[in-house]
Amino acid sequence: MSLTSILSAEAIANAVKDCQAPDTFCHKKFFQLCGLSSKTAQEVKDVFRLLDDDDSGFIEEAELKFFLQRFVPGARTLTDAEAKAFVSAADDDNDGKIGAEEFQTMVLS
Repeated sequence: MSLTSILSAEAIANAVKDCQAPDTFCHKKFFQLCGLSSKTAQEVKDVFRLLDDDDSGFIEEAELKFFLQRFVPGARTLTDAEAKAFVSAADDDNDGKIGAEEFQTMVLS
């Protein structure tokens, strides 16, 4: 399975292009532009599994730095501030990482 089996390549490209400049990444806008926020709960969980590089069941801040590159190879890395903001937006249990349920809630809210 790949991200383009769930999301269109064109929508992904538009979402990544929208946040090319450092410190312009907004997870809500990104999820809307790439089409993820209109997917089913199962599709969102499938995307989570693709983004969880180490198969730990969580997306950690270190993995989030490369979030955009998971969608488009060669895209920029997220800044420290963007990665921290991303984690805090979803981390309901304050463990410093994003679990599948937290990711799903963030994307679909």
